[in-house]
Amino acid sequence: MVQAFTILVAGGAGIAIAALLWALRISDGARGAAKKYRERARELEEKLARSDSVFGAHPGVVLVWEEDEILEGSWGKPSVYGSHVALAAVLNFTDDSMSSDPAVRLLEGLGDLEARDGAGRDATLRERLMQLRTEGAPFSLTIIGPNGRFLEADGRTAGGRAVLWVSDSTIKGLEESGARGRLEEARQIIARDPTAFLEMLGKAPFIAWRLSGAGRLQWVNESYLKAVEGKNLDHVLDRQIMLDQEIASQAQTVLTDKTESRKTRYIVIDGERRAMRVLMFPLSGGVAGMAFDVSEEEAARETLERHRRAHDDTLNHVSDAVAIFGADRKLSFHNKHFEELWDLNPRFLLEKPSHGEFLDRLRESKLLPAQQKYSDWRTKELDYNTGGSKRSIDENMWMLPDGRTLQVTRQKHPLGGILLLFKDISDELTLKANYNALINQQKATLDKLSEAVAVYGGDGGLRLSNASFEKLWQLEPAKLKNAPEFDEVAEMCAPLFHDKSVWAAIKGRVTNPTPEARQEFRGEMKRSDGSIVTFLTQPLPDGATLIAFVDATASRRVEGALRERAEAFQAADRLKTEFVQNVSYQLRSPLTTILGYAEFLESGKQGSLNAQQLENVNSILQASDHLSRLIENILDLATIEAGRMDLDLKDLDLKSLIDESVEMVVANAADTKVSIKVDCPATIGSMHADERRIKQILFNLLTNALRFTTAGDTIKVKAEKAEGVIRLQVTDTGKGVAYEQQAEAFDAFTSGDNRGAGLGLALVRSFVELHGGWVAMKSKPTKGATVICCLPEFASPKDMPPTLELANPSVAAQ
Repeated sequence: MVQAFTILVAGGAGIAIAALLWALRISDGARGAAKKYRERARELEEKLARSDSVFGAHPGVVLVWEEDEILEGSWGKPSVYGSHVALAAVLNFTDDSMSSDPAVRLLEGLGDLEARDGAGRDATLRERLMQLRTEGAPFSLTIIGPNGRFLEADGRTAGGRAVLWVSDSTIKGLEESGARGRLEEARQIIARDPTAFLEMLGKAPFIAWRLSGAGRLQWVNESYLKAVEGKNLDHVLDRQIMLDQEIASQAQTVLTDKTESRKTRYIVIDGERRAMRVLMFPLSGGVAGMAFDVSEEEAARETLERHRRAHDDTLNHVSDAVAIFGADRKLSFHNKHFEELWDLNPRFLLEKPSHGEFLDRLRESKLLPAQQKYSDWRTKELDYNTGGSKRSIDENMWMLPDGRTLQVTRQKHPLGGILLLFKDISDELTLKANYNALINQQKATLDKLSEAVAVYGGDGGLRLSNASFEKLWQLEPAKLKNAPEFDEVAEMCAPLFHDKSVWAAIKGRVTNPTPEARQEFRGEMKRSDGSIVTFLTQPLPDGATLIAFVDATASRRVEGALRERAEAFQAADRLKTEFVQNVSYQLRSPLTTILGYAEFLESGKQGSLNAQQLENVNSILQASDHLSRLIENILDLATIEAGRMDLDLKDLDLKSLIDESVEMVVANAADTKVSIKVDCPATIGSMHADERRIKQILFNLLTNALRFTTAGDTIKVKAEKAEGVIRLQVTDTGKGVAYEQQAEAFDAFTSGDNRGAGLGLALVRSFVELHGGWVAMKSKPTKGATVICCLPEFASPKDMPPTLELANPSVAAQ
């Protein structure tokens, strides 16, 4: 407006100069300077013509008041500048019946129409024009004309003149703003309620403003004031407070290109950084702008972008090959496994080949399944990308020429195009075949078992069963197909066993996943047919449960017979023990009497005995002594078997103990011409044991060895200590022990030569075990025998075996 006004002033000056020159030209005295002023006049006329052309290009009209006198109620006589087209467009707002003067007609038609200033205040052109002419107060009005049209009226002073700029901004502004699609809707809204429309724009929730052609703010709405924290409209306009630093450059671009500009950038609004979409468009020689808060939209876009990147990154780590072809059929994404699966050149993938080019490349590399008609198959594959398939997901398998089998999944992509997933299932198919073969093998194996077996899954469904299961419970095979539930199978078995509590307990082991329930469970069923069935539940690693049923009827009968027999043996053994104890006790009294009288006769107190009598008495003494030892051995054995023998433990000199024990049998060995040798180091040390029982062990071993040797044989006693164990070993060179007799050589009342009661080695074993040791025998017929006793160096009561539980308490009490 300022530039146009300058042109207007220049035009007025030109007219005055032209008039002056005309007066000079008719003066004879100034003919000498006429030529000079004529040239100057031509220049001014040319300048004036250019000014007229500029006014003619202006889309509105300009009214200029040059008179100083202002009459009340009069519009004055303003000059009108501008094109005839612009004047005709503005006069459409007036009535033909008004004044013939275009300026007066225009002012009369617009003067009292509803109008709003930049602050949204009501005003009229008549009031504001009077203030301009009398006080020089500038103004900017938006006049709401008939039929929902708008006029912009801007009043300014210029060198004592009042200037009014009037232009039609309704349709042109809407068309230039890019809102052609809503033009008719805007007309209707404005036609219905023009005032409401202007109020809506002023109080719109989005930011709106207007810039002049020179890039200066001319009007802003309330949202703009709030955004820049402006006090009022005048405050913002006086200080030209822009929304941000980019507004001016964006407005200049709009004015230069005469096109709409849309930009999204971050602007500090009300002290907060917000994402704003700034829309600016040309409007009546200036620029209109709007800014919309798209922070949430931008946040959603950024979130979507992050999700897309995360999605791509996730797909890049998927073990399967993934490719995405966009809506344009071009490759938009592929992961590293896709490149590895097809062994494609990275350069080929970087060129973003189309879906069809990808298939053609695979065909050239002989990596596609054999097709009878490749073109038809290719067209069908590409149809998935173009939406030819109605299904959102489609799967099939590709059998490649190199022997691999791929599962191909096609899925419509949310952003358009198609996602392809290639999964190599060659190993999976092989495992599945092996699994099926294994299942069949297991089924055949189970069918060969005599035990009835059923396998239930964690859901309680029957997975496997064998023929023995069907036979035991008299079930029809057809009813066990299709994985019947546990309760259904239990109902089938109810005729033979109807105790529901037992079935419920078994079901708990099958369907309860807790560690307490996933334990082995045994039980017994007495069925209605008189048979006895035992069962066992065993949890399997995959969450299944195996239940095995065994018909234990026959075994229970055998077990009963064996129990009865064992009880009979126990009774016999008890009778034997009682008999031995009673007999031993009854024999000891008369034996003591016989031994006493024999010793009395041997002493000669009743008179001298001849040789024959003395020999007979000695025989009685020897027999009595042998019988006494035999009775003692029997009593010791009975005491041990009753668990009533205690050891008298103390430290013993092992070398002396062995020598004393050997000395007891040396006389008998000399009589039989058998030599006894002792192999015991003097440094062997001591042992903690019962002296009497160790001597009995050695004495019985030596006595046993003498029975199996003859003249010229040798008996060797060897003792050694190692790692806390005393090893006593008696070896003879006699006739040995038969192999079949060695297993029972240490049993009571068993004799290898029928020359004794067979208690010696039995007592040896009992005494050694009381000390916490063990015995063994090595022998070959005719090659002698070796008895080995291993004893702890430090025996203690804890080494002794626990007290036996006797069946007859009365015997234990004795």
